[in-house]
Amino acid sequence: MSVPIVRTLGELRATVAGWKRDGAKVAVVPTMGALHEGHLSLARTALASADRVIVTLFVNPKQFNSAADLAAYPRTEIDDAEKLAPLGVHMLYAPNAEEIYPEGFATTVSVAGVSEGLCGAFRPGHFDGVATVVAKLFLQTGADVAFFGEKDFQQLLVVKRMARDLDIPIEIIGCPTVREADGLALSSRNVRLSPAERKIAPKLAEILFEASRQLEAGEPVADTLANAKKAIAAAGFERVEYLELRSERNLAPLGELNQPARLLVAAWLGHTRLIDNFTVRGPTRESAAI
Repeated sequence: MSVPIVRTLGELRATVAGWKRDGAKVAVVPTMGALHEGHLSLARTALASADRVIVTLFVNPKQFNSAADLAAYPRTEIDDAEKLAPLGVHMLYAPNAEEIYPEGFATTVSVAGVSEGLCGAFRPGHFDGVATVVAKLFLQTGADVAFFGEKDFQQLLVVKRMARDLDIPIEIIGCPTVREADGLALSSRNVRLSPAERKIAPKLAEILFEASRQLEAGEPVADTLANAKKAIAAAGFERVEYLELRSERNLAPLGELNQPARLLVAAWLGHTRLIDNFTVRGPTRESAAI
């Protein structure tokens, strides 16, 4: 069994219209391809909650900060389709650039607030590209629900804010980060790691997890973050772009753990930029009263 591949907006909309005439609930899983188990877990979750599932595959040039990074991004459509087929996904929407950005395209969707700082500070324009293409994919597919991984937590909040502000009638569900057995968060970029770098990479999650537990135990935020940055450097990472404690609700910076939070990191290992995040539970009502 193969997954049907659709490349044009006309065919996409005609197919979805037929599904909706039959009363089907439609889900979408936006991807840039190079699918791994994290993507497949999103598809499985979507299949469990909707009648029809569309996985999109579009390497979006507007969210890359360098031409070299765009050129290096893996393109594995045939393998991706083979991975999706056993799951029973109903469509792989794989449009070309002209289908998404036709000649004369002149609109950019920009989301303030949650896009600022973190990856937004180090990748200027990245989230404008994300918000623009995801808005288009939501409108093109007409999906009722969309699934995103929490590994890109800032992206998840940007997409939620965008859909809410533009009144796009879609439910957005974040799904837990999928990890390798050694803790490394799955990413299409992990294939760029050398064997030596791959041995170092899981230490990022180890250090982040330990820092989150220290914060939950009441350790000072500034000291905990400083020590974690030193540990990341000592593990063999060349550069830490950021390691910050942010509000889980709106990504506001936190100097103390007084609400549910996320500890977020981006660090370079060789030529590969790795990101990760862990939930940090804020104080309970009972402990706050002590």
